[in-house]
Amino acid sequence: MRVRLTFSGINPGDVKKRAGWRGSAMPYPRVVPHSDGAGVIDAVGRGVERACIGARVWVYGAQSYRAMGTAAEYAVVPEDQAVDLPGNVPDEVGAALGIPGITAHRAVFADGPVDGLTVLVHGVRGAVGSIAAQLAVAAGATVIGTERGVQVADIREQAPLGVDRVIEVSFAANIDLNAQVVAPGAVIASYASIDERSAIPYWPLAFENITLRLLGSDDFPADAKRRAARELTALAAASELAVPIGAVFPLDEIAAAHEAVGGRGRVLLRLPG
Repeated sequence: MRVRLTFSGINPGDVKKRAGWRGSAMPYPRVVPHSDGAGVIDAVGRGVERACIGARVWVYGAQSYRAMGTAAEYAVVPEDQAVDLPGNVPDEVGAALGIPGITAHRAVFADGPVDGLTVLVHGVRGAVGSIAAQLAVAAGATVIGTERGVQVADIREQAPLGVDRVIEVSFAANIDLNAQVVAPGAVIASYASIDERSAIPYWPLAFENITLRLLGSDDFPADAKRRAARELTALAAASELAVPIGAVFPLDEIAAAHEAVGGRGRVLLRLPG
């Protein structure tokens, strides 16, 4: 499907790829960055129903193992990666769902339902954390959200028996704290870490039979991505998912847009036309 884009969503991973994070080189002679976006389908390939032309969609994974992402007027993506965008959901929200939304969904649900469980979300105001908290609440969980400086006693006061799931934004920084607040059989699902290598308190985690799940969004199972896309869209359509939008830049200010990533709210590009 070819999508005439209105907005492109920028993620920290897009900035890291562009900057050569961990010594990575450009995988193609030319790369159009960004994986997320929103717009209107204006052309389709063979085997795709032409009736979808003109439909509003949000796009994910456009530059995942591919050269051409959403920082352009048009993007071509596989059919599954263009998701119908309900009429009451703005393009800006659609463009902000992809990587953070699908990562949050995987972090919350990869190890089964959370109904009746207590879920601890570190970095709850961040792009992934805020969506993870909303997904968990909508699925029947009790959510404890933290920001920097939280103490074990603060969490134990809210969950004296321990937490069942941890959604982790900073694995190395919080692993000792998490080991003191998890319930037996809990899961720590981490999607980021400041330190590439980190020691873990092995025996405290082992004695509680804790599962460590490390998440890399490009390589989630395809079925998990499709399920996440459906459920994120449904919650957004029902006004049960808030995605704060921060700065919006024109395409010719993409360098400034990359520099703005990391603050509050999602950073977007507005595409010409």
